[in-house]
Amino acid sequence: MSASHTTHALSGSFVQMATPEILRDPLSILDSSPLDYSPSSQSLDDAGGALANLLEAVRQRDDTLNRLSQLENEVDVLRRRDRALSHHMARLDEEQRLAARLQQDFLPKTLPIVGKLTFQTLFKPASYVSGDLYDVSRLDEHHVGLYIADAVGHGMPAALLTMFMKNALVTKEIGKGWYRLLEPIETISRLNDSLREQNLAASTFATAVYARIDSRTLQATIASGGHPAPVILSREGTIREIPGEGPLLGIFDDEIFTQQTVQLEPGDRLFLHSDGLELTFQTQGDAHIDAERWKNELVSRAQLPTADILRDIAAANPGTDDLTVLVVEVG
Repeated sequence: MSASHTTHALSGSFVQMATPEILRDPLSILDSSPLDYSPSSQSLDDAGGALANLLEAVRQRDDTLNRLSQLENEVDVLRRRDRALSHHMARLDEEQRLAARLQQDFLPKTLPIVGKLTFQTLFKPASYVSGDLYDVSRLDEHHVGLYIADAVGHGMPAALLTMFMKNALVTKEIGKGWYRLLEPIETISRLNDSLREQNLAASTFATAVYARIDSRTLQATIASGGHPAPVILSREGTIREIPGEGPLLGIFDDEIFTQQTVQLEPGDRLFLHSDGLELTFQTQGDAHIDAERWKNELVSRAQLPTADILRDIAAANPGTDDLTVLVVEVG
């Protein structure tokens, strides 16, 4: 609309309102025209309250936006940390798996058959690596040596100690044109000396049991350092324990160890084991360990093949401690 049209419209509106009273008193139009506005105090208060609410809403919105921005930054920081932690855990998992494969490489790949003697084993770490170590080796044409060593605790620190013990556990002296089989008591005593020479921490110790068996006479000579006593399960289903646990290894110098010689019979099975076997076949939730429970379970399985017995042991073991069982079977 043009300015002239606007002026004309306004003029027309004014003419329509131009009553005789308005013509005599033009200012009276302020009292009666549509332009009249005299705000009350209540409307001012309402407007002020609405404005205050609007300002508060704007402030809260700004605070919310600021908080959301802070949360976004915090989430971004946590996301970066999570990626770093995931990468670290993946590396740790891979290193543990590599360590487990390396430890497996130190275990015997095959077990010998010497005369009437055959061997079977169960090796069950509580985690990736074990604090247990075992070996079976043919010493000469008629003798075989076997042992289980158990470092205190489990996991990587214990596994590292077993690697040292593997090298320190000597069963045979070899010279130019001659050799001498060490008595089991000598093997255990030398292992204790080697551990003491390392000046290990006071809480670091180990146990071990070593047996040497003559395949011709079926005599087994056994020495132990703080290790659970081996047992013999007969063909008839009786069980007997071989005494002589001896002191712990790596604690004191010049410890006195003993050895026992037992006669094996056809059908006998000699069980060497780590202390993880004592946790097997326990009733879940029991406050105390029944030290005889696993022996009774062996007796109840006397007619089963050795492989089945070891499978039952593995299934019944809770896995809270390293478990190793080494069985010598007399055919």
